[in-house]
Amino acid sequence: MTEGEIIVGNDVWIGSNAVILPNCEIGEGVIVAAGAVVTSNINSYSVVGGVPAKLIKKREIIKN
Repeated sequence: MTEGEIIVGNDVWIGSNAVILPNCEIGEGVIVAAGAVVTSNINSYSVVGGVPAKLIKKREIIKN
């Protein structure tokens, strides 16, 4: 086993049974689907899912 840091941004939703491997950074506003396995960095405002996690779509950024 190797140690590593996991960085999770603000307003991130992580579904149940999702796995995030070491040395991954998850940007702000990301949604990780249930059961997904995150093996690499995820850009902000993305929706990812699968094994390994892949981009499903980009979320629209709405500012007030």
